[in-house]
Amino acid sequence: MPDHRKHRGAHARDPQLFSDEARPVLARATFELSWLLGRGFSDVAALKLVGDHHQLQERQRRAVMRSACPLGVEEARQAATGPGEGQVVVDGFNLLITIEAALSGGVLLRGRDGWLRDLASVHGSYRRVEETEEALDRLVAALGDAQVTWILDRPVSNSGRTAVAIRNRGHIVLLEEQADAALVRAAAEGAALATGDGPLMDRAVAAGGRLIDLAGAVTAALPSPWIVDLHAPD
Repeated sequence: MPDHRKHRGAHARDPQLFSDEARPVLARATFELSWLLGRGFSDVAALKLVGDHHQLQERQRRAVMRSACPLGVEEARQAATGPGEGQVVVDGFNLLITIEAALSGGVLLRGRDGWLRDLASVHGSYRRVEETEEALDRLVAALGDAQVTWILDRPVSNSGRTAVAIRNRGHIVLLEEQADAALVRAAAEGAALATGDGPLMDRAVAAGGRLIDLAGAVTAALPSPWIVDLHAPD
């Protein structure tokens, strides 16, 4: 089915699913899932156990999964995080979609590692929305004087058009068949990696790379982003 959305904002039930009343339950579920993952439970089994226990809806389960992080992994990510100086490599679609969601009133999740992630569903295809231009402008501004290279997944639809929009703002863009592998290589060679993708962050850290919280820097300048903090249970 064609994607005709003009925004990447909240779903109809999100005000209920991620209300102030729901947040403590989601934070507790995130803590419990992180504990189980840190003790070797599989993602699927652990999420089912926690989700069933707290009677979570599917979208809430996805939020908890995206926000969970075992303690050792959390510490490793935080130790590798620093300022975005020198060479920076940007996980293009990951960051762009997160900021589009933030600008259009979508839910942002602050996970156990302190990073922000969205709940937008974009798999293999990308379509511009009304917030795309502003999202690009804000990302470029937040990167300041760093030497930036964006990496986009070539197989994703509209990757070429998105690359042109970024190049028009003075940044280098590479279109890669295997974008994750290219991002890890760049991080291993000394570039700070900007992404919210947890597994990709861990691969970069394992390769000796640095991380920067670009989404956090951009959203800090927004007037009222919708952030649901699942960092710690009450």
